[in-house]
Amino acid sequence: MKFDGIIFDLDGTMWNSTEGVCATWNQVLESYPEITYRITADMLYATMGLPMDEIGRRLFPDCDAEKQAELLKKCGDLENEYLSKHGGILYPDLEKTLAKLSEKYKLFVVSNCQNGYIESFFEAHGTGKYFTDIECFENTGLSKGENNKLVIERNGLKNAVYVGDTQGDADSAAVAGIPFIYASYGFGNVKKYDYSIEKFSDLLDIL
Repeated sequence: MKFDGIIFDLDGTMWNSTEGVCATWNQVLESYPEITYRITADMLYATMGLPMDEIGRRLFPDCDAEKQAELLKKCGDLENEYLSKHGGILYPDLEKTLAKLSEKYKLFVVSNCQNGYIESFFEAHGTGKYFTDIECFENTGLSKGENNKLVIERNGLKNAVYVGDTQGDADSAAVAGIPFIYASYGFGNVKKYDYSIEKFSDLLDIL
């Protein structure tokens, strides 16, 4: 396969930041006595791969759109601050695999996240040096598939591939007209894909 660029999802594909996200979001919710429940890992897993506005609707269904946006902003800001210092759980052999892939391919990240989230992954783990470009939902307001298209266009890619772990990731690859590699160790279940990996380092065997 002669790819010229690899576009990665982040959550469930390169790291698991759920513990830090739960802790920071629940810290924010302590300031909202009208919200009596707390965010759990299972609640977050159920929203993985969704755009931020949809996450707000699912996690805070009793709040209006304005309050949902307010909560997402405060949670996202604290989350970024925490993760940039403490990081998340990287999947095994992540950096070694990225280093090897970056010798041959341009690497990218496209995620349905807030501004600063991908950067927190870079800052905490020193991984930014392997990537050429990034894009996220909050920056453009676009779907992951449309953001894939943006990254492909502005980097002049002719034959890109997307690596992710959810059906939304698979759909985003289809929208962009590129192959999809399913990270089966992640958070989602995908039935249709071009290639599948059981661990991150399997990318070296495929690519």
